[in-house]
Amino acid sequence: MLPILAAVLALITIGGLGWAFVGGGDSSEAAVKRAQSFSSPKQNNAAARKAAAANTPEARRKQIMQQLQESERAERKARISLSAKLKQAGLATTVSTFWIISAVLGVVAFLFPLLFGLNPLVGLGAGVVFGLGLPRWVVGFLGNGRRKKFSSHFADAVDVIVRGIKSGLPVQECFKIIARESPQPLGAEFQKLVEGIGVGLTLAQSLDKMYERMPTPELKFFSIVIAIQQKTGGNLAEALNNLSVVLRARKMMGEKIKALSSEATASAGIIGSLPPAVMILVSVTTPAYMARLFTDPRGQFMLLIAVAMMAFGVFVMKKMIAFKF
Repeated sequence: MLPILAAVLALITIGGLGWAFVGGGDSSEAAVKRAQSFSSPKQNNAAARKAAAANTPEARRKQIMQQLQESERAERKARISLSAKLKQAGLATTVSTFWIISAVLGVVAFLFPLLFGLNPLVGLGAGVVFGLGLPRWVVGFLGNGRRKKFSSHFADAVDVIVRGIKSGLPVQECFKIIARESPQPLGAEFQKLVEGIGVGLTLAQSLDKMYERMPTPELKFFSIVIAIQQKTGGNLAEALNNLSVVLRARKMMGEKIKALSSEATASAGIIGSLPPAVMILVSVTTPAYMARLFTDPRGQFMLLIAVAMMAFGVFVMKKMIAFKF
């Protein structure tokens, strides 16, 4: 009996010593949890400091600068690409079709002076003007007109979004209201924006595609506000309301600049149209006096030089009265 008791006591003693020196799994897990509890406040503090640093005015300024640089790169790319210019003009024409139309116009303009026996240089100049200059001017004119209409109603669209958010509507529903109620081309562009979001594109991607079709400063500001709000959070309605105030003040400044520069614009138009008008009047009153300029090779050369100088002068005057703000 005594040996059995001694063996049991020895076994208990050895087990207790082993438990004391080696320890169980529960204590190690508790130790790990305690270590994590000691380290988690530091991690939480680091995350809080990082979030606070992201919300500082300096960080927001850097984000705005990055967004502006990206928008400027996209705008330069849109200016270079002919397909983007066709989209901005609202034309469904492909680039190949545009070049075919330009080539046909250039050939017709080149052959037309030759039918009247004029110098081939006159036909060459007319072919260059009608083949390369006129189609691009038409595309640019249509694009500028659409951008002006888009910008004139964009502040109203931002106000619709602000009122919709304050009343509890999602942003996408506000986009649908704008697409349904706004005049063209604003309504059509927001309809494409809604369709892009519906097929799986993110809001940022849809706005980038919209900016390719309509590269206006107003849309650039709107994209920057949306991107910063998605990254840092905040009151979107308040941010868009401030943007609306800025856009309306910017539009008012543009109208003031247009009014102040109207005299210079009228003077440039008169100076630019005066030489062609005088030539037409002299040709009607005394045709023989101006006929030499069209029949004599020297007169034709002088006409080419005069057209080149007039084009350069009109270009310089246009740059002088074009104010960017």
